[in-house]
Amino acid sequence: MRAALAILLLLGLAACGSTRQAGLPSGAAVSEPVSCVPYARARSGIQLSGDAWTWWDAAAGRYARSRAPQPGSVLVLNRTARMRDGHVAVVSQVVGRREILVDHANWASGAARGRIATAQRVVDVSPANDWSLVRVWYTRIGDFGTTAFPARGFVHPRVELAAAR
Repeated sequence: MRAALAILLLLGLAACGSTRQAGLPSGAAVSEPVSCVPYARARSGIQLSGDAWTWWDAAAGRYARSRAPQPGSVLVLNRTARMRDGHVAVVSQVVGRREILVDHANWASGAARGRIATAQRVVDVSPANDWSLVRVWYTRIGDFGTTAFPARGFVHPRVELAAAR
């Protein structure tokens, strides 16, 4: 409960990378959609802003980046024709070499749009096994979608490179 309250406070204080407003925790009634950017910033502590797809380049020289998921890292999905702002999600658990669980906001559509979802499966479907192409779980259909999303990689919160200099 205290963690949920802390996230709500941080979301309210966070500068948003889009015009969408911060909202309520998972399962609560949502009157305004929660954007993935302020949610990921609050959950990870990574102080980046702008559209989700810009986080990879914005992290260069400030945070460590890699193709290897770690708990607490932010997965950055590139923008596509269907997802013009990209998407960011926080890794909550590494399940295996090609599967992780993420917490993220505003992934669903319809009535679930803007909600926070936790422990959602993401699988690496890239030919090189390098997390450059992923499929994301859709709770509404109880399966992975048919779309594979291009991923830039993972931004790691623990190493802020500018502070280490």
